[in-house]
Amino acid sequence: MARMTTTLHTALRPSAVAAAGLIGGFAAARATGRRELGGAAFATAGAWCASRWAKQVGAPAAVGLTAAYTAAMGGSHPLAKKVGAWPAVLLVTAGVVAASEVAARA
Repeated sequence: MARMTTTLHTALRPSAVAAAGLIGGFAAARATGRRELGGAAFATAGAWCASRWAKQVGAPAAVGLTAAYTAAMGGSHPLAKKVGAWPAVLLVTAGVVAASEVAARA
């Protein structure tokens, strides 16, 4: 079991987990009406990503990516007033995914 967990842990891309945290967190909060459930999904994914980013791209870039991930959550709220909730979540998610992938390839 430990080997499977280790393999899964290294096979997952931080960009995919970040997308799951942002989209999944929003979907969970929206579906249940409980913002704290969405926040828990967001925070869990973010913590995992921060750890993987630190190993993958180094601490300075990981701090920047984690800040971008956090800012995406906050930035989606005012953006939602202009473009709608789901488009806002998808736009900020695309930005975080792109930043993560660029950092991973650098």
